[in-house]
Amino acid sequence: MKELTKAEEQIMQLLWEQKKAFVKDIVEQMPDPKPAYNTVSTIIRILEKKGFIGHNAYGKTHEYFPLIARKDYTRTYMKSFIHNYFSGSFQEMVSFFAKEDKMSVADLDELIDDVKRDLENEKPEEND
Repeated sequence: MKELTKAEEQIMQLLWEQKKAFVKDIVEQMPDPKPAYNTVSTIIRILEKKGFIGHNAYGKTHEYFPLIARKDYTRTYMKSFIHNYFSGSFQEMVSFFAKEDKMSVADLDELIDDVKRDLENEKPEEND
């Protein structure tokens, strides 16, 4: 999966939120100063070529929708980020942000408890 540019990611975030949209809908949702319709349309065509979005045609009008789930892109992006900046070590990344944010031991313990709960909830149920 290719990495998104900042502009592409901004449009994908809107499409992930809206589930499907026309170019005019995307432009309306963008912050001011809004980019030109043609600019957004061009980025959407690039996203389509990259395989991130698809469309339904209604005459000459196209309604766009994501082909890649936000969670799937996030997983791929974060793995690449950790590999490129933290030698592939999740522990190094967590340590870096814990130090940068000056997290207390209590905050780290809470984070560990949250992760444990999430992991336990993801375990498949065993048959008796």
